[in-house]
Amino acid sequence: MARLILQLDNIFKSFNKKQVLNDVSMSLYQGQITTLIGPNGAGKSTLAKIILGLIKPDSGARISNIPLKVGYMPQKIKIDPTLPISTCRFLQLANTSHKACNEALETVGIRHLTATPIQNLSGGELQRALLARAILRRPNLLVLDEPVQGVDVNGQNELYNMISILAKTLDCSVLMVSHDLHLVMSATDQVICLNGHICCHGHPEQITQDPAFLNIFGKTTAIYAHHHDHNSHDEQVEVESHQRENVCSHD
Repeated sequence: MARLILQLDNIFKSFNKKQVLNDVSMSLYQGQITTLIGPNGAGKSTLAKIILGLIKPDSGARISNIPLKVGYMPQKIKIDPTLPISTCRFLQLANTSHKACNEALETVGIRHLTATPIQNLSGGELQRALLARAILRRPNLLVLDEPVQGVDVNGQNELYNMISILAKTLDCSVLMVSHDLHLVMSATDQVICLNGHICCHGHPEQITQDPAFLNIFGKTTAIYAHHHDHNSHDEQVEVESHQRENVCSHD
């Protein structure tokens, strides 16, 4: 049985007397990927900050029986275009060695971009660099906020596959915050649908049939399988069309 990494029990949180999280309980397990989805204003960002330990709940408990080593990949990052900084040096700002940076870049498949200015990376390359930075210290909890933002469909598929591999090789728990209801579904072990409270949770196939999920996202959501010919133009157009129909804005 997978080891429990982090548990939240009966979490409540409000800001300016507005209830944002209402009696939220959830568990994150070693080697498993959990995806947190929900509509705009659902409390996803607040819940992620509580999981990261950045803010405290008004009531409830955040419990871990092991020392947590957290890796975090932000949704986006702003870098001064005039700043002379290479991809490797960007990673070294996390106060780690040149060797560790190169190893992390190798793991995410962009070792050849070590000396490339970080500002010159494409959208997919930048996301890989941010992922490399998140795994530098071999975390046992990896929190990824919209990890495929700005990446095309084929690149998203590759990134999700990589995240699945990292969950196993690092033997860590992965929490993904996402509004993507298609590609992400086949890359996760557990889905938690949040709308102030947990509406439903479980395996992706189970969740997409749940009345609470359908009430929020509609009936057109389908799990996209990662076994097709990704060079097919027709397939890419179809997936992008599904995404436009069902995209749910993030917090």
